[in-house]
Amino acid sequence: MMVNMERRKRVMQRSIRLGHCICDPKQPCPCPLFKAKNVCSCAGERLDSPTGTVRLTKLVEKAGCASKIDQAFLKKVLADLPAIDDPRVLVGVPAGDDAGIYDMGNGQALVQTVDVFTPAVDDPYTFGQIAAANSVSDVYAMGGTPLTALSIVGFPARKIPDEALFQILAGGIDKMNEAGCAIVGGHSINDAEIKAGFAVTGIIDKNRVVTNAAARPGDVLILTKPLGTGIVAFAAQIDRARPQSIKAAAASMSFLNKTASELMVQFGAHACTDVTGFSLMGHLAEMARSSGVEVQIIWDDLPLFEGVLEYAAAGILPGAIERNKESCGERVVAPSTLSPEMVDLCYDAQTSGGLLIAIEQEKAADLLEALHERGVSAATIIGKIAGKGSGLIHLETTGKRQISSPSPVKAAEPSQSPITNHQSSMEEVPCCADAIGDSTSGAQTQGRDALATADKPQEMDQVKAAFKQFLRAANSPRNLDAYTKQAMAIALSVALRCEPCLKMHLKNARSKGFSQEEIDEAAWMGISFAGSPAMVFYEQIKSQP
Repeated sequence: MMVNMERRKRVMQRSIRLGHCICDPKQPCPCPLFKAKNVCSCAGERLDSPTGTVRLTKLVEKAGCASKIDQAFLKKVLADLPAIDDPRVLVGVPAGDDAGIYDMGNGQALVQTVDVFTPAVDDPYTFGQIAAANSVSDVYAMGGTPLTALSIVGFPARKIPDEALFQILAGGIDKMNEAGCAIVGGHSINDAEIKAGFAVTGIIDKNRVVTNAAARPGDVLILTKPLGTGIVAFAAQIDRARPQSIKAAAASMSFLNKTASELMVQFGAHACTDVTGFSLMGHLAEMARSSGVEVQIIWDDLPLFEGVLEYAAAGILPGAIERNKESCGERVVAPSTLSPEMVDLCYDAQTSGGLLIAIEQEKAADLLEALHERGVSAATIIGKIAGKGSGLIHLETTGKRQISSPSPVKAAEPSQSPITNHQSSMEEVPCCADAIGDSTSGAQTQGRDALATADKPQEMDQVKAAFKQFLRAANSPRNLDAYTKQAMAIALSVALRCEPCLKMHLKNARSKGFSQEEIDEAAWMGISFAGSPAMVFYEQIKSQP
């Protein structure tokens, strides 16, 4: 692009006098971008947008509805806000329901909601579909019909391909068209993390509103979608998810709750909520508390996505589970026969999850049959309202489904996007990757020999880069988890007496929470193979700061 030097000079002089870049006060002037690329964004100059494919989940910290603020913190902050004293507000903030209801008179009411979150899938178009399906779900959970929507997007402009934003919006438009909901506008912000969602307005018969506060003793609980989207998304972020798991979860998250909503209203359901970021336990606990009942859930009957049990057994459980447990765990009673991993599944943050419907027992079988006939094939009876109470959830098990020792979970092949960093926080670059030729280990000797045969500096760089890639792949968690590989790295560093290796791996181990006893045990595995010289070497390095 042509540079307007007069404008650049004027803008940069202003920034320099202030001591801050005027478009990013955290940066000095000249900023790192200007020094590296000779581009002043404050003066309207722009880098060319990158091209190619991109894995969206690699660009965010928490995927999908796991990015939302946890329920306990949110309730604490909202507790002292002033009440909205308007008789036309039929369901508002204090109700803690899925959407707000506003009386328009003549028996009609508006139902309104807003939902925004980070990508739970890598494909931008699919993410847009999921954002739309998730946003209208709150209207469906109340028994309403969505009419209009406003899109909301956060996007790191010019840092990832422009096409990604186009596809996100296109996916959202197509899904909203499927829902019969017109997008009438929107808002966008330049944000470091990608986010998308919609503010949705619908209409509802005010005498047929389905809230989360009217479940009755004896009601049967039906869940219309499988659980595990948060676990699958996390497994995909760390390249441990199988393609079939990712595909099944994406299809479910993109599926509208429209049919389930229409049928629950038709069959006269007493209560409903959609299961999203607060997890099955969080949303069910809110239903139980608001309805003044206690709930019985049969763990073995919970519908789960393919692979979720194996991921849980392998410890692939995202942090949102712990936040949800903190928010509502005191209201969940689980037997000792359920392992911690089995219970954890119930706290998994769902993105665009199913409807959780409470309906009288006499109608439950007919509703379930109708759901299956209309394409809601995953709909399942998962429990019942046990009776009046203080909102406790009793998890029970028949023992027919167990989490066994993990079998190897083969990772999906990561996409080779040039703008994506595939190295997870648990995949440190091996300490010797930048010092090929300094060690006498077999693998590094081969690397040194390969470099010696390279005729040109460019070829040497290619060989070195390929060897670094090999080291990263070898150290990445796959069938062996990152914790085990870290212990192995300590043992091998001691056995080979590689001082920089051991120092780096000791630092990494401590940052991951290894105790000194665990580090010593790993080191002694190396000593047992290499003998007393390795023991002397380890004791010397161990004592260094």
